[in-house]
Amino acid sequence: MKNKVLSKALLSKKIKDIRKEGKVVGFTNGCFDIIHPGHVDFIAKAKKQVDFLILGLNSDSSVRTIKGKSRPINNQNFRVQVLSALEDVDSVVIFNEPTPHDIISFIKPDYLFKGSDWKDKVVVGRDILKEYGGKVRLLPYLKGYSTTSILRKICRKNSIV
Repeated sequence: MKNKVLSKALLSKKIKDIRKEGKVVGFTNGCFDIIHPGHVDFIAKAKKQVDFLILGLNSDSSVRTIKGKSRPINNQNFRVQVLSALEDVDSVVIFNEPTPHDIISFIKPDYLFKGSDWKDKVVVGRDILKEYGGKVRLLPYLKGYSTTSILRKICRKNSIV
């Protein structure tokens, strides 16, 4: 299986080559802690709109900062391996910060994808894309799938909660 994590230098070169061909670059991000059908569906919807989809992955330390010390359930190497196996993911970039603001600034994607649950929230990176004419696209997501709901279900079945 191919690991799709690229160094910043290689990613920069890849993006330049893609743009020379007139192709479109997209970006989305998340923890992707327990990968489920909602993640796969969302990634597929994003990929249909671009030629090259970059997935920003919160590092283990970033996930702990956002979700608490009991997370992530799966470490970043596991998550990279699973995400790299998805045909619709062209590259994975790991970031340590709580938000992908810096990596979005570096990549300058044509499209930034978030779930439609972000419609009333501040989308990190929107300000960057606005500077050069990039677009934020909110995509519908599969209801009933979330890592939190999966964890709750596991805990109930095991009488942990």
